[in-house]
Amino acid sequence: MAAAVLSVRNLSVDLALAGRERPILKDISFDMRPREIVGVVGASGSGKTVLSKAVVNWIEAPLAIRGGEVRFRDRDILAMAPGEMRRLRRDVAYVGANPMGALDPTLPVGRQIVEKIRAVAPEIGGAEAARRVVELLEAVRIPSAKARFHDYPSQFSGGMMQRALIVDAMVSNPTLLVADNVTQPLDVTVAAQVIRLMRELTERFETAVLFVSSSLPVAREAASRILVIDDGRLVEEQPTEALIASPRHPYTRELVSQVPAIWREAPAVPRGSNAERSAVVSLNDVSQTYRVRKRGAFAGASELRAVRRVTFDVFKGDSFAVVGESGCGKSTLMRLLSRLERPAGGEVLCEGQDISKLSGAGLLAFRRKLQLVLQDPFDSLPPRTAIGRMLEIPLRVHGWRDAGRIREKVRAVMNDVGLPDALYEELPTGLSAGQRQRVNVARAMVLDPEILLMDETLSALDQTEQFKLLALFEKLQREHSLTYIFISHDLAMVRKACNRIAVMYLGEVVELADNDRLFFDPGHPYTKALLSAMPTLEERRYRPEDCLLEGEPPSPIDLPTGCSFRSRCPQAFDRCVRENPLLTARGRTDLSSCHLVSSPSAIAAERASRSTGT
Repeated sequence: MAAAVLSVRNLSVDLALAGRERPILKDISFDMRPREIVGVVGASGSGKTVLSKAVVNWIEAPLAIRGGEVRFRDRDILAMAPGEMRRLRRDVAYVGANPMGALDPTLPVGRQIVEKIRAVAPEIGGAEAARRVVELLEAVRIPSAKARFHDYPSQFSGGMMQRALIVDAMVSNPTLLVADNVTQPLDVTVAAQVIRLMRELTERFETAVLFVSSSLPVAREAASRILVIDDGRLVEEQPTEALIASPRHPYTRELVSQVPAIWREAPAVPRGSNAERSAVVSLNDVSQTYRVRKRGAFAGASELRAVRRVTFDVFKGDSFAVVGESGCGKSTLMRLLSRLERPAGGEVLCEGQDISKLSGAGLLAFRRKLQLVLQDPFDSLPPRTAIGRMLEIPLRVHGWRDAGRIREKVRAVMNDVGLPDALYEELPTGLSAGQRQRVNVARAMVLDPEILLMDETLSALDQTEQFKLLALFEKLQREHSLTYIFISHDLAMVRKACNRIAVMYLGEVVELADNDRLFFDPGHPYTKALLSAMPTLEERRYRPEDCLLEGEPPSPIDLPTGCSFRSRCPQAFDRCVRENPLLTARGRTDLSSCHLVSSPSAIAAERASRSTGT
């Protein structure tokens, strides 16, 4: 067996605040060897991120290392002088979970990575460094790498930015890479590509990877061995498959039990047939287009078609999901549904009213009826406003004046979402991510809405907090007859919580189906690709090697002819180039926009003629 490249022994880290010390990590010990990917899993607050930063010696006040060693190639990096640590940065790299905030927004991405190369290897010239960066951008499958070299961070999608940061970490061919929750903000297809890329990099550069994740299924995809941390302690360490099959510690068994089942259990309880219910939200042929400046042109502009001809109904009592990759139009659709924007074409109706035409009292009434719960549990709450006061504001905006009645209503809603009364006068600063998201839910629920629009509401939370919030959403829907619209890339959450699902690709709805039909019998190749990339503890129904997509979708500024999915579709044929398929019925309620669904017999004939050359 190869010698350990990293040895952590009895590592302890404390948090010192207001003269008090609280242990964060307690006597952590483990080893890593070359080409090994070791997963670290645990709930938020368990100490995972502190461990990842301690391994690269980035612990700063108010955190302090109280004991132990971190030995890299048999040298304790915690005892190194600053000059030694700078030289060590060639061999030890770190990638965090916030790709969009990691680079300077005023400089091109490629130029910043060139500066990193020349900082760690000053003997490399500028032209050679640029050539190497372009090669690495191509290696991580960033399309048009030479052109993207000159783009700014704001011009990269989240998935592309994360891959660029991996390039930034790998330019010095490090021996150890610490990846801290790098897949959490990514769509399932992009996350699958990043994990596959890391495996390739471990072979190509003999790099060991410490893969920190809040998701046990994601860690399973990446790691050959998993460390489980609970309350700062290493409670279990096993080979990945052994840990999944036979978890030893009660906390590990709890983590395994909280992973949503995809195919082995029944979906969300059906809400009855659509014919028996009224539509509370309807989109009729909705489109949204933005004008963006042409690169290199003084006054020219292009049209970015973010949403194209979207039509669907959301029925009373639904838990309706909209899923798809970054850039597919989900966020634009959220802004149209919440009347933050007006559509360029079509209608968005709420109980028969065109919301784009509302103003004054009518718009205020719509705001009471439909409330939005945002993704980020940290930046969405004002840090200097007490929680109770924060929840009072919507009531005051909507005309409530009696202070006693307002306070009574806020306390009732706080109790409803699981927030204790003691938090009424507290600031949100010390709250966990899960508690903060409960405050966001309470802020929406205080107006007694009929519809909650959830924009990636659970994506920033760990597996344990997601499990708790899903139980809360089920309780609130049952008690208040709520209708939910989830905007999400988390298909496991969608499987557990939603009864109807719309799949978006490049601004269009390409499939609309009930939960069971979509997961067991998807009608569109893109849906199969999403399902094949979904992290799970179960045996996959769809194989990634048959379905998984490469690269990025086409640009919404320069849409391809025919089917917009054909450049990434493993089943594309001649008709896909000529014609854009329309949504076609698959039974009574399900729809799919694929030529394979619309005319399978014609497709078989065309394929046969192609194979015989006639």
